[in-house]
Amino acid sequence: MALSFAAIFVVELPDKTFIAALVLSTRYRGVFVWIGVGLAFLVQTLLAVTVGKAVTFLPSDLVHAFAGLIFLVGAVLLAREAPKADAEEHETEEEFAAKTTTAKTGWAAILASFLVLFAAEWGDLSQLLTISLVGKYDDPLSVFVGAWTALLAVSGLAVVAGRYLLRHVRLSVIHYIGAATCLILAGITAYDLLLG
Repeated sequence: MALSFAAIFVVELPDKTFIAALVLSTRYRGVFVWIGVGLAFLVQTLLAVTVGKAVTFLPSDLVHAFAGLIFLVGAVLLAREAPKADAEEHETEEEFAAKTTTAKTGWAAILASFLVLFAAEWGDLSQLLTISLVGKYDDPLSVFVGAWTALLAVSGLAVVAGRYLLRHVRLSVIHYIGAATCLILAGITAYDLLLG
C-alpha cells in the first residue's frame, strides 16, 4: 500500500490533475471539487485495479517485464516533460478554466468536477502504474487503497494549498522526482525478473 501511494503520489503531483483540481477550486467550493474529483478517481482506480488483476492471469515473467517497461516509459516521459512543465502550467490552467465557465454549487459542482477529471485522466500514467503495480505484486486491495488515497491526497493538496505550492515548488522538480521513482521501480522489477 505504501509503495503504491508513494509511486502514484509523486507521478500525479506534477500532472494535469493537480492543475485541474486547483482551477476547479477557484470556481466551486473546495469540498465539492474534492468530492467530485475523488469519485472520478474512485471509478478510474477500480477500473485500473480490475485490469491489473486480469493481467495477473498471464505468465508472471511477461507481467513483470511489461510492468518494468511501463515504469521505464513513465520515467522517460516524466523526465522528458520536466523541462517544459513550468512553461506549460499556465496553458493547462487556462484549458481547465475554459471548461468551468459557469458557477455551480452542490451536486452540480460535484458533477462538473467529476466529469472534468474523469475525461482528463483516461490512459494517464497513474492508471498505467496502478495496472502495473497490481500485475507485479498481485495485491489489488493494497494497490487500490494506496493509489486512490494518493490521488485523493494530490487533489486535496491542490484544492487547499495549490497556489502556495506552485509558488514554492517548481513542477519540473516534481517531474524529475516522479521520473526517479519510476526508474527505481523499473530497476526493482528488472532485478526481480532476473532473480525470478
